[in-house]
Amino acid sequence: MQNFAINVVIIYMMNKILVSIVGPTAIGKTALSIKLANHFNTEIISADSRQFFKDMQIGTAAPTNEELAAAKHHFIHHKSIEDHYNVGAFEREAISTIDTLFKTTDIVVMVGGSGLYVDAVNNGLDDFPDVDSNIRETLNNDIKTKGLSFLQDRLKVLDLTAYNTIAIDNPHRVIRALEICIGTGKPYSSFLKKGTIKRNFKSIYVGLTAERHIIYDRINRRVDIMMQEGLLEEVKNLVSFKHLNALKTVGYKELFNYLDDEWPLDFAVSEIKKNTRRFAKRQLTWFKKNEDTLWFDYTTPVEDIISKIKQHI
Repeated sequence: MQNFAINVVIIYMMNKILVSIVGPTAIGKTALSIKLANHFNTEIISADSRQFFKDMQIGTAAPTNEELAAAKHHFIHHKSIEDHYNVGAFEREAISTIDTLFKTTDIVVMVGGSGLYVDAVNNGLDDFPDVDSNIRETLNNDIKTKGLSFLQDRLKVLDLTAYNTIAIDNPHRVIRALEICIGTGKPYSSFLKKGTIKRNFKSIYVGLTAERHIIYDRINRRVDIMMQEGLLEEVKNLVSFKHLNALKTVGYKELFNYLDDEWPLDFAVSEIKKNTRRFAKRQLTWFKKNEDTLWFDYTTPVEDIISKIKQHI
């Protein structure tokens, strides 16, 4: 009788679906996630690691108040930039929230451009070996004395795959990849997805994309809109926190350089656009690794996407 009950629970949970919307920044993932959530009468899990922080609204292109009201979102602006929050903590909290939602719905929508966070929820985190803590201390000193570009160049030599896929402008990610490379003598990327965790739900990935010049044009226009909406003022209010890891990201670090009189404003804005375009390229490289993703042009009618999802359920 007990085994029968367990089997019933397993069958019940495997009828649950997590639809993960992925793709490069500025492609329209938020709008699609709201349409899908409304169609399936469900809620949205945000897996965008920059949108967790309530202090960063404009520069992270977080959902507007109108978008948040259109469908219930989780993990939007729920942390302070002073909080220590990582992918492991997000995985635990997201899975707990998803399990709760599955008690009342069969489908949950997840959306985000942070590939590591999306994959952590769907497949679990990778298992990395312990390495000598002195390695990280040395790398932290190197970044202070030699700069991030020095570490980036070193990672490019030791692990080109990681260099092309991780958030290369994020010092924490670069140091993490390097300490594994140095501490094990093996590429950081060689430890990725060694043991995928079996989840109690089915995963469907939906990818949005476009021709590269269209993606780049959308990015450039989004940055211009951010500046019009007050991104510079937002960054000014965060100057005293610029040493925090959450703010060492595109859209903030460039304007900190302007406020420090290192760059003129026009150049800082052009660097935001350039670095965001590079970020979008890495996003696509990451997400294209998943051969099961259902890819759609960003102009595809939502009805066609819903139909394709239903075919896979």
